[in-house]
Amino acid sequence: MKRKIKWKNIILLILILICIIGISTSIYNIIKWKIDSNKTKNQINELSEITEINEIKDNENTEIIEVTKEIDKFNPYWDYIKMNLIDVDFTELKKINPYTIGWLQVGGTNINYPFVQSDNNEFYLSHTFDKSYNEAGWVFLDYRNNSNELDKNNIIYAHGRLDNSMFGSLRKILKSDWLNDKNNYIVKLSTEKENTLWQVFSVYRIPTTNDYIQVDFRDNNEFLEFANMLLNRSKYNFNTSVNENDIILTLSTCFDDYEKVVLHAKLIKREIKQ
Repeated sequence: MKRKIKWKNIILLILILICIIGISTSIYNIIKWKIDSNKTKNQINELSEITEINEIKDNENTEIIEVTKEIDKFNPYWDYIKMNLIDVDFTELKKINPYTIGWLQVGGTNINYPFVQSDNNEFYLSHTFDKSYNEAGWVFLDYRNNSNELDKNNIIYAHGRLDNSMFGSLRKILKSDWLNDKNNYIVKLSTEKENTLWQVFSVYRIPTTNDYIQVDFRDNNEFLEFANMLLNRSKYNFNTSVNENDIILTLSTCFDDYEKVVLHAKLIKREIKQ
């Protein structure tokens, strides 16, 4: 009888130790997450303070991307192409990180950051803009994309942080408040070489897959099939078509451990910097 009681006490002690370890680990992770979050917010504020971002009107260097399909005169596209582009001075950003590629703004979200690129898609999952270790990561361009010239599909990633930093606020694109405001359907991007405007044509949440992050295409037919797959996958009908001549911007983040939130937009206006 005493031996049974002794074993019960041992088992109880082990269970208590397991609970203590579990609680301690959870507290540690919460504290670490909060520290990383604070560091990220501080860096975002610092970068915003040192970066000059100007809205610019159309000029002789502005190109409206040719439309191959007739668009209804009431379509918001005609309002979008009148929108100002953003022009960013990258001088100070490049002093901190010479691999800065551009600046990204997404309508109706908190996304208003510089983005970077590495020779892989892992480094900036655990490093911030200044390349210091931080599990909040940073916003980065797929390593396979050409940083000097737009590819047919240009892919930008970031963590979907619960505090809405990085691509955390990209979850808003699936909600009615975001979808009901047509002014949100725009992405602005600035690089050292050009300023561009993109019209959203597809948003969705999907179990983790790689089928939307294709960069290279054999021919126009393969690209058109790919673009139509993205269009047909959208949760919402943006009344926007895609064709083989389009250039696509893809934004991707985690919704949870098993699903992604994705936005696709097509290029509608660009200005080559002089």
